[in-house]
Amino acid sequence: MIDYQEILDGIASNCLTATEKGKIATYIPELSKVDDSKFGIHLVDNSKNNYSAGDSDELFSIQSISKVLSLGQAMSLVGEDLWKRVDVEPSGDPFNHLSLLEMENGIPRNPLINAGAIVVADILISNLENPKLEFLNYVRELTNDNSINFDIEVAKSEKETGYRNYAAANLLKSYGNLKNDVETVLDFYFHQCSLKMSCSQLTKAFYPFMNKGVCQQGKTFLTVRQEKRINALMLTCGFYDEAGEFAFEVGLPGKSGVGGGIVALLPGKYCVATWAPGLNAKGNSKLGMEALEKLTTATAQSIF
Repeated sequence: MIDYQEILDGIASNCLTATEKGKIATYIPELSKVDDSKFGIHLVDNSKNNYSAGDSDELFSIQSISKVLSLGQAMSLVGEDLWKRVDVEPSGDPFNHLSLLEMENGIPRNPLINAGAIVVADILISNLENPKLEFLNYVRELTNDNSINFDIEVAKSEKETGYRNYAAANLLKSYGNLKNDVETVLDFYFHQCSLKMSCSQLTKAFYPFMNKGVCQQGKTFLTVRQEKRINALMLTCGFYDEAGEFAFEVGLPGKSGVGGGIVALLPGKYCVATWAPGLNAKGNSKLGMEALEKLTTATAQSIF
């Protein structure tokens, strides 16, 4: 039997004493205020046993990790129609690049790059009466935790500096792939990315993606087909132009955010979240990626 707690304790000890921690994202001013010495990890297995180490209960801005949650909600609302407006191919580019969007006539490569997530936001706005509240309630229901909320200061900071997102949204609009007003869509998108959660809360939110669409409370949020599709996208697109490296080193579907969080999962076995604010050159958590490589190596558990 695998002793997850012993493994997590060893990983946390190594990460908390690491000298090379990466660099905190500064292009969103609010994120630059985070202490780069932080590290947390939390794992929940398929029997709902929880294991944690470090700063696993501290809240942080989940940023692009939220794209998986908005995608799950959108798929539950519109089903396969979603793929008429966004593709499912890896981009091979950083998360905020625009060149492919113009080359491919306003159809984003996948829903986990910024342009794709903006289209998903547009779909949610078209299908929900109160989009921000209903998305927030969706995440709260996934986790059975009503304390989860947006960080309004982070959302404001993103709006004030999100020039490339405005460029992407306007480009999408010019190709007819944004049905709502650009300001309305980006207001939702910036709030979505500003969600504050802990590693332990993230493992609850992603439990259905590990458990055939069923959350810890037994409610079904996704069909098995939808869960399979989203896990495939996380494996191939969840780390942008470092997706291949993550699959090679870690071997799990996962999603990163520039707030330093990473969520990964082994279908049917466990869901794990890490947080270390320092990023590598590709914009993914440096220590988070190293921690997850250590986890799958120590447990000999990955999808490969």
